[in-house]
Order: sequence, then C-alpha cells, then structure tokens
Amino acid sequence: MLTKADDFPIHQTPEPIAYAGTDRNFYDRYFFNGYQPDGTEFFAAAFGVYPQLNITDAHFSVIRDGVEHCLHASKVMHMERMDLSCGPIRIEVIEPLRKLKLIVEPSNGFSAEIVFEGRSFPIEEPRFMRRIGPRAFMDYTRLTQNVRCTGWIEVDGVRRELAAGTVGTRDRSWGVRPVGAPDPQPPVPMSVGGFFWQWTPLNFDDRSVFFHVNADTEGRPWNTRAVIAPDGAGPDGVYESEGATMDEVSLIPGTRHARTATLNVPLAQGSAAIRFEPFLTFLMRGVGYGAPAWRHGGYKGELVVEREDIDLAAVDMAAPENVHIQALSRVTMTLPGEAPIQGMGVFEQLIAGPYRPYGV
Repeated sequence: MLTKADDFPIHQTPEPIAYAGTDRNFYDRYFFNGYQPDGTEFFAAAFGVYPQLNITDAHFSVIRDGVEHCLHASKVMHMERMDLSCGPIRIEVIEPLRKLKLIVEPSNGFSAEIVFEGRSFPIEEPRFMRRIGPRAFMDYTRLTQNVRCTGWIEVDGVRRELAAGTVGTRDRSWGVRPVGAPDPQPPVPMSVGGFFWQWTPLNFDDRSVFFHVNADTEGRPWNTRAVIAPDGAGPDGVYESEGATMDEVSLIPGTRHARTATLNVPLAQGSAAIRFEPFLTFLMRGVGYGAPAWRHGGYKGELVVEREDIDLAAVDMAAPENVHIQALSRVTMTLPGEAPIQGMGVFEQLIAGPYRPYGV
C-alpha cells in the first residue's frame, strides 16, 4: 500500500509508511494552545491520525465571553498519513521543529489562521511507558515547545487579531495510547486503577518552564521532569531536573481541579518556587480528550464536521467528561537572590480514579 510518504526517506521498517507496527492503538498527534497576553481569550487545537484504525480527526476550540466554542472533524484516512487536513482544519509545517501554521477554513461559523513559532528548540520528554498487567496502556514519545503566536480567529462573524505578546505551547506525540472504541475485553484480574497527570508549560518574558508528572494512586511518580529553557536555547542549552515537585495544592471544593499550587524546582543555588493562580478553565473535551461523542480515533463516517458550544458557567465541573482540564494561570517565579518575575501558562490536570495524596 504505497502512499505519498513513501517518497520521503523516513522509513523505519521494511514496510510502507501506511503500516504503523501492529498495535491497533498506535497514534500520531499534533496539539496547540495559545492565549492573549491579558488572558481574555484562550484557544487550542488537536490533530490526530490513527493508522491502524484508518481514521484522522481534528478539533479547534476557542473560549470567548465564557463560552467554549468547538469545531470537531473526523474522516476516513484512506491510509494517507501525509494529508494534514481533516475537513476545514489543516496544518502546514513551515519549518520543522520551529514554525507551523494552523488553518481553519470557513465552517460552522469558524475560521482562523495562526502561526506558531518556537521560542527555543523543542524538548524531548522522557518516554512514557505504562502497563496494565501484561498489556501496554501507554508507550509514546512527545516533544514540547513553547511558542509565540500570530494570526487571527473568527467566530460567528467576529474576527479578532492575536495581540502582540500572544504565546502558547505546541507538542507532537506518537506511539500507543487508548484510542478509538474501548477495548471490550480489559486485562484480568480486574483492579481499581487510577491515572494522575499534571503538565505545566509556562511562558515568561525570556524563558520557558516545563513540568510534568504521572503518578500512581499513592502519589509515587512513574514519569516526571522539569525543564527551564532560555529563549533561543538549542537542544543542549536547557536545565533539566527530575526532582521538581508540585506542592501546596488546594483543590476547588467538589472538583478535582486545583485552586492554587506551588511548583518547586531544585537548582544549584537553591529551589525555584513558582506559584500558580488559575483563573480560566478550558475543558479538554473541546479538542477530543474524553469527549463523550468525539473521542480520539472514533469512527464517525467518511467525513463528519460538527460544532459544539459549551457554557462554562453552566457545566458540572465534577462530571467525568469535565475532569480533564487546562487551567490558564498567572504564575509568579521566585529564584534565590532575585526579584519575583511574572508569567502565564497552563496547569493541565487529569485525576481519574483514586489519588490518596489529595484525598480523592
């Protein structure tokens, strides 16, 4: 099965590019987010291909005036992985690892054109590998890069240019995650599992700070790291630590979302403390994560495009489909011997099942 990708020197096996190993849960995904410097508007996009399922899907979402406006699209991929379009949503790689463009052609009241330009070389996060009994639940690699954003977004005839200073984050991940229809035969013996995840890509004036942690139900990390990347840094110009911790976490009553928290990153001269003040909640279901009707890799038909509008003041934040969030946060970083500096970023949170350190 030959496709356009076979004309590029990117093969990793003797097979055509159309064949991605043997795991039906293999995926390859783009993710983007961005936010105006005054925090009044937040947007995000996701674009995924699922070679074993022969599906591509894409999502674009923007929060305006308390409503999360979402555009969802899904199509049969026909094994063509080089086609970076799904309905009205398209990605252009202008300069690999540095500059990408997201385009939303007019559809269902949406249109947009946004360029994401990296502030430094992308970081490669430690490989994520987790099993449930004998079965691989996750096995993937991800690159992450903070970006400056330019362009515009239009919703229902109202076009807004992205203000100077609009920043965000983009990532690329590939490997194995649960996608498509749920497995009808889970591993045995059955056990009460949990999934704990925090991710905090932060933008300051002259640097980026990244932190992530996956932990078990007792709070023991199984994948974690913090990175500080000065603007313009190359692959060897960043500081890394596996000893960072998210402390002083206070949950919003009745939810699994943090009201406040402090990230502590150990440095040679002492610890850097970063205080989070979340002020806007983005539901990740708006770009397909945990969406009841738009789960990643789900079969919808040859091509289906739909709109969804979520009134954030009216939703139940404790409902399962709303547990996975990105909380736009103002952040204050204090370094030993230096004046505090202000920034902004997201505090992504997903606590599924029990997590004893937080009493949930």
